[in-house]
Amino acid sequence: MIHIPEHHEHHGHHGHHGHHGHHNATRNIAVAFFLNLSFCIIELAGGILTNSVAILSDALHDLGDSVALALAWIFQHLSERKPTARYTYGYKRLALLSAFINSVILLTGSGFVLYESVRRIISPAEPDAKGMLLLAILGVVVNGAAILRLKKGGSVNEKVVSLHLMEDVLGWLAVLAVSIVMLFVDAPVLDPLLSIGISAYVLFNVYRNLKTIFFIVLQGKPSDVNEKEISERLLNIPGVKAIHDLHIWTMDSEYHILTVHLVLHGDVVDQRKIRSEAHGLLKKHGIQHATIEIEFEGEDCEWCEPSINHK
Repeated sequence: MIHIPEHHEHHGHHGHHGHHGHHNATRNIAVAFFLNLSFCIIELAGGILTNSVAILSDALHDLGDSVALALAWIFQHLSERKPTARYTYGYKRLALLSAFINSVILLTGSGFVLYESVRRIISPAEPDAKGMLLLAILGVVVNGAAILRLKKGGSVNEKVVSLHLMEDVLGWLAVLAVSIVMLFVDAPVLDPLLSIGISAYVLFNVYRNLKTIFFIVLQGKPSDVNEKEISERLLNIPGVKAIHDLHIWTMDSEYHILTVHLVLHGDVVDQRKIRSEAHGLLKKHGIQHATIEIEFEGEDCEWCEPSINHK
C-alpha cells in the first residue's frame, strides 16, 4: 500500500490549528513506528527461538510495515516543503519511491519464507506452540496499541497506516488460533501452511503496490476522476465551442493535474470569466492543479489532438 503524505492548505486563523494537527500526525506515526519496529525485532528473535516460519513470515510483514511507517513519518515532514525551482511540483512522488523500496523488501523476504515453508512441509519440524501463543498475544496487544494511538488523529497517513496495522492484528489472531490448535494436536505442518498463507497475502499487496506505481509513472488517468463528465461540463460553459488536448494524471494518487485547450466562439469577449468558471468546476471534480489554454475557432494548434465539439 502506498502511503501518501497529507497536504494541508492553511488560511487565516485555521493555520495554527492545521499546523498543530500536522504535528500530532507526525508524532502519532512516530510512536506507531517505534512500537512496530521494536516488536519486529522481538518477532525475528521469537521466530528463530520457537522454530516457527509462520512467525518469521509475520515478522517479515511487520518489517515491511516498519519501513512503510518510517517513510510515512518522513513524508509527513516532507509534505510541508514548498516546491523549488528544480522540483516545481514539490516532493509528492517520493511516496512512489517508498512503495517501491517496501515492495523490494517484501518480495525478497517472501521468497525466502516460501522456500523455507515448502521445505518444512516436505520435512516437518516441530515448532514451540507455547512460545508461538505468547508471541501472538503480544503481537495483538502491541499492534492494537499502535492502532489506538493512530485513531486519535485524522490525517490521511494515520488512517492508511492504521488499516495496515489492523491487517497485522488479523495475522496475529491467525497465529494465535494455530498455536492453540497445536497445543492439543500434533500437526507441525500447520505452521508452514499458515506461513504460506501470510506470504501469499503479502505478495498480493506487493502486486497491488507495483501496479499502482507503474500506473502513476505512466501518468494513467485517476480512477476517481470522471473524464467524460468533465468534458461535458466544460463544453456546457457559455462561450465554449470545443475542447481538445485534454490530459488528466496524478502526482501521487491524490494530487490530480489536468491540462486542456478550450476553443471559444469568435464573439466571446470575457475570457477571464470562462477560465474562472472552468477552474471552479475542475476543483469540484477533484482536480488540484489545472492549466487551461484559450483558443478561438479557426485558430490552428500544431500539436493538438482532435477536438470534442458541441453536438
